[in-house]
Amino acid sequence: MTRDDEIALISELLGLDERDCKFLDDGVTYAPVERYSCANRFSEEMQHLFRAKPVAVAQTSELEAPDTFLSRVVSGLPVLLTRDGEGLPHAFLNVCRHRGAKLVRKEKGCKNRFSCPYHAWTWSNTGDLVAVPHERQGFPNLDRKKHALKALPILEAYGFLWIIADCTQVSSKQIKAQLASLDADLSMLELSAHRIALESTFEVAANWKLLVEGGIEAYHFHVVHRKTIRPYFPDNLSSYQMLGTNMRSILPRNSLLKLRDKPQDEWNLRENANIIYSIFPGTQLLAQQDHVVWIQFEPLAVDRTRVRLATLVPETMPKTVDMEKHWAHNQTITVNTLKEDFELGDEIQKGLSSGANTQLTFGRFEGALAQFSHVLNDAMKAPENA
Repeated sequence: MTRDDEIALISELLGLDERDCKFLDDGVTYAPVERYSCANRFSEEMQHLFRAKPVAVAQTSELEAPDTFLSRVVSGLPVLLTRDGEGLPHAFLNVCRHRGAKLVRKEKGCKNRFSCPYHAWTWSNTGDLVAVPHERQGFPNLDRKKHALKALPILEAYGFLWIIADCTQVSSKQIKAQLASLDADLSMLELSAHRIALESTFEVAANWKLLVEGGIEAYHFHVVHRKTIRPYFPDNLSSYQMLGTNMRSILPRNSLLKLRDKPQDEWNLRENANIIYSIFPGTQLLAQQDHVVWIQFEPLAVDRTRVRLATLVPETMPKTVDMEKHWAHNQTITVNTLKEDFELGDEIQKGLSSGANTQLTFGRFEGALAQFSHVLNDAMKAPENA
């Protein structure tokens, strides 16, 4: 985001408020209920979106030192992340290439070799098969290269490790292309110089799209969040912009409206608004005044989603008792606010099967939801899915 972009966004929001007008799209749109409740569609989304598009699986500080590792479940698949002795990151399916057992059971640690708990076949942290018990007699013609761990495309960028959970792809070029439209904004956040101060994980009985959509419109703020953040935000004032297949949403706080009485050289968007980056399909970054909240949506079933919520703070911030209390306070506010959204998502999911609605309605000031739907539908029209 350039300085000119920042001034333009603030000016746009001030103008909307002055005219008592909302950020409007051309018309009302509709989403069929099956979009959120069809098990077959969910399976296709897992294959064509979550296993074919970049996913942020770890923040850089979680895999910082050489010879460290993390084991994660990503889009329903077991994944092993490693950093080799030269500091380069790798991603593999966490599956033994001999008999298919889970190779690494620990969640994290520091080691450069991994032995399968079934027959002790051993791989290096670069994925090479390095030892096979009784190899000469049992596997006289074994091609070790063909039995290397199945690698996944990985890219370390903008403070995260991004992977594509599809072992048939071999290049990180698609990850770079997906993130290119956000390069200026994500570079500005400097998240490679951040650490995770606190994190929380929830399982919500709702389709993942309901949860994403709840975070990209302000129409509900003064109703749903009346007990938490309502006093700090104008009623239903927001804007959004598509950046490729990704989205940048601006949710101004009341303090932004006071900028009209100040010279433009004193205008600062991040100090006076929540900036939400929705990185397709299931990653969101909420930039606030002094920290960023990383929200990761992991679909578990058509009606169940795991949400990881992490407060990322600058490494330069002192680790004092007062600062840790400050981060804990902010984490609590974010958790309590999102729980209000999650409760609605749970109730909506239950209502989908009632027959009350055949489609959900998106108003003109809920255009971000329609755009998200368009991007998702276009991605699902891949040639192999046509």
